[in-house]
Amino acid sequence: MDQSDHKLLNILQGNARTSIQDLADHIGASTASVQRRLKALRDGGVIKKEVAVLDQQKLGFGITAVVSVELERDRLDQIDAFKRKAREDRQVMNFYCIAGDADFVMIVVAKDIRDYEAFTHRFFFADKNVRKFRTSIVVSTEKATLELPL
Repeated sequence: MDQSDHKLLNILQGNARTSIQDLADHIGASTASVQRRLKALRDGGVIKKEVAVLDQQKLGFGITAVVSVELERDRLDQIDAFKRKAREDRQVMNFYCIAGDADFVMIVVAKDIRDYEAFTHRFFFADKNVRKFRTSIVVSTEKATLELPL
């Protein structure tokens, strides 16, 4: 990747709907060159996905929870089952396997506290492999981004 690729990626991180012509104008290249670069970045997995970022509050998701989870056992099949469950659950927005006091940290959204409580019963209390979980409720979001510092 060269400087032009980095410029393209910076622009696209801010607005994935930027036209090919505008991208070409910003980096001083032809539209054909930009199209080739974008294809290579997509094919190479650098651009993984292009999505719309939605306002969770306006869509009724008033709760964001940061949850640390400790599993009971270190059996690979149970760890894999928990990972699979977290990857598939639509309320789990981010899911990280970590080193430290817990095994995992996840970001969970819910419509309200009752909805979050239902999530905990379904996701944690019903799973015999969960030793304990700790929840911190987000009071305000001061920064949330997917933009990498290129």
